[in-house]
Amino acid sequence: MPGEMRPRRSNGWRVLVTGGAGFIGSHLCERLLAGGHEVLCVDNFHTGSRRNIRHLLHRSDFEAMRHDVTFPLHTEVDAIYNLACPASPVHYQQDPVRTVKTAVHGAINMLGLAKRLAIPILQASTSEVYGDPQESPQSEAYWGNVNPIGPRACYDEGKRCAETLFFDYHRQHGLAIRVARIFNTYGPRMAVGDGRVVPAFIVAALRNEPLTIFGDGRQTRSFCHVSDLVSGMVALMTNEAGFVGPVNLGSPVETAIADLAALIVSLTGSKSPLVFRPLPEDDPRRRSPDIDLAAEKLDWRPTVELRQGLVETVAHFDALLSAGEVA
Repeated sequence: MPGEMRPRRSNGWRVLVTGGAGFIGSHLCERLLAGGHEVLCVDNFHTGSRRNIRHLLHRSDFEAMRHDVTFPLHTEVDAIYNLACPASPVHYQQDPVRTVKTAVHGAINMLGLAKRLAIPILQASTSEVYGDPQESPQSEAYWGNVNPIGPRACYDEGKRCAETLFFDYHRQHGLAIRVARIFNTYGPRMAVGDGRVVPAFIVAALRNEPLTIFGDGRQTRSFCHVSDLVSGMVALMTNEAGFVGPVNLGSPVETAIADLAALIVSLTGSKSPLVFRPLPEDDPRRRSPDIDLAAEKLDWRPTVELRQGLVETVAHFDALLSAGEVA
């Protein structure tokens, strides 16, 4: 039957990771290799970086391919993790049409490949499908509050359409899909200039430059360490009960942006002042996942506490600055 899990090879699966040179994708590649799988990392390097995977390039069980998922891909693999798409506002708003094409055409092409090979495929969706939520925390049953014509719509609606495609392939073709709704994730290898709050605050604090807070700083986010997020994705893909999702993956602990800034200033010993700017259009004021479904179906909860994860992340960016690898 199309979509059934294929037998494992003697040395594990051959796994395709699109967006594999990105922040989350590179950590996922590492985790899969550690689990005994072969990895085909596909990336067009628009937002991903070779630096994220250069320590893997010498391995015989790892292959990197430059390819844009808006074009069909012909290869033989046993499973697909589809992570290809700009994920930060700075990147996805630079070329919104391209963002929609990556989210939608990329999903169509990867679903077509999974259908042809009769293999499972996981979609890295996002908490942005909930938009600026009118309820918190957000459960998977909440349909969201998304502005379909706003500046963030290219990403929000692109990901929502991708989810539609995944579930239609599941219903129409019996494809073994998995859909993970990823909430704010942080850790080493985040791109410095992508506009996301954790690297922006850390680099500014290490340089004793002002930390810019948009809005009054009382808006909240829930920050999940990348190692926890990757564990959740792998648990979703490999769950034997055939649970497809969608399922929230993220930390249920809300942190005000102003409190995050104060914590990072404290951890770095910085003299950086805090400056406030107007909140961008459609920027959600609260973002927190209900992860009861992940706990029930996947036996998954994040384990890395925010302070602990930030200490590691600060050390990563401090090393980059010291080596002159951050402009």
